[in-house]
Amino acid sequence: MDNIGRRTFVRGATAGALAFTVGGVEVLLLPSEARAQKVPLKILSADEALRLEAVSETLVPGARDAGIAHFIDQQCSVPPHEALLGIRINNARPPFVNFYRAALNAIDTACQAQHGKPFAQLTAQEQTAFIGTMRVGKHPDWKGPPPQGAIYGAFRADAVDVVYGTVEGFEKLGVPYMALVAPKARW
Repeated sequence: MDNIGRRTFVRGATAGALAFTVGGVEVLLLPSEARAQKVPLKILSADEALRLEAVSETLVPGARDAGIAHFIDQQCSVPPHEALLGIRINNARPPFVNFYRAALNAIDTACQAQHGKPFAQLTAQEQTAFIGTMRVGKHPDWKGPPPQGAIYGAFRADAVDVVYGTVEGFEKLGVPYMALVAPKARW
């Protein structure tokens, strides 16, 4: 991130932008912009990104277009002490991508046992029912790591951050964004 000026970084950070590598250069983009520009993922595979998007979209509609996979990928690629992930605050051990991979595998394993197909291939109604059962920790075929409710909470927190943690997200909620009303900083 040495190529990004301090002012540019602070201005981007207050808008929810993160550093993504595009054509070998680090630029500040919102996760939604990184997704729209098809910025290559650094950590997650394309399959993992699709699975993460399916789960996150079920939890918080709009998470896919808001760039949830790019957000998680970018946050798993930074030094652990810089990550903005809720699992970091909850003392998950780095590398954080291991949590997401294990959770996605557990979700798909339970879906395979119950429906004969992975989560992303379920109908919207089946996905919603599966997530509701996961939220209360009642999947009988669960063979995953953390408790089902912990996975629900972590994925939901990430999706909420991506969908509503930007200037546009605050506007959707009708909440004034502090960076817009704060006096301009003098550098």
